[in-house]
Order: sequence, then structure tokens, then C-alpha cells
Amino acid sequence: MQIKGVVYKFGNDVDTDQIIPARYLNTIDPAELAAHCMEDADPEFAGTVRPGAIMVAGKNFGCGSSREHAPIAIKAAGVSCIIAASFARIFYRNAVNIGLPILECPEAAAALEEGETVSVDLAGGVIRNLTRSGEYQAAPFPSFMQEIIRQGGLINYVQERMKKRA
Repeated sequence: MQIKGVVYKFGNDVDTDQIIPARYLNTIDPAELAAHCMEDADPEFAGTVRPGAIMVAGKNFGCGSSREHAPIAIKAAGVSCIIAASFARIFYRNAVNIGLPILECPEAAAALEEGETVSVDLAGGVIRNLTRSGEYQAAPFPSFMQEIIRQGGLINYVQERMKKRA
């Protein structure tokens, strides 16, 4: 699976309250969550992010509470992939569960800049900076996780497997 998009960059320790502030947790509507995505980290983000965007961050992205609202807000805002130096484990799993591809790659996270165009090969874990010609290697997802993402999340993946067994 290939993804191409423009980089929106954030720093270290971006917690789930910055991704989707707790004051908006009274809804599960993805569109409503998207309207407030990253509001406390970058008040302009939700209004400027374009479909297919690639979010890049430093270490410990998604730390804090284990709310699924955070990756849902990011995906609903139009982000197609997140690249970070590292992720909080529960955020990592929640992102995969909803079909949001995320890659850990400290080198790419440090080198990529806001506004650059990047392509990501999820199967191979290759991240290419198309603006400045850099290339970085992240660990590729195992095949079953690639399939979860391809299916749009864990629920769709399980439903599809159940259909095949019926």
C-alpha cells in the first residue's frame, strides 16, 4: 500500500488531550472529532489539514489517556499516516484497530519538515521525502496488521474473516 501526502509536523510527547481535548469527548461522531483535532497543539490544524496528509511527530506520540477518540479524530481529519520517533503503546494499538497506519522511524521524524511531500510504502516500511530526496526505513507492519489497515480497521477485518469461514 502506497501513501503520498504533505507533512504536518508536531513535537515530542503530544498527548491525547492535545490530539482531541477532553471537552469534546461527549461525542463519538468522527466529523465532530475531526473539527477539533489537534486544537490545543495547533488551533489552525483542523481548518488547514488536507485529505491524505501525513502527520510527523517526535517521541511518545499519543501518550496520556487510552481514548480511541484520538486516532479517530486524526483519521477523520484526513490524515492518511502518522510517522513518529515513537508512539505510546495504547495509541499505537488503537490506531491500528481503526485502520490508521502509523510507522515508528526516529530518523524520518527528525528529518522531515512541515510542508514537505512524502511517500510511504507500508508493505516495505520505506519513507521517501519527495521534496528533498531523503529515504528512511521503518519496520514494516506484519502482514496481518497490513490486512487490518487495508480493511479499514479491526472490526472490518474480523467481519471479513467471519464471512470467509461461513
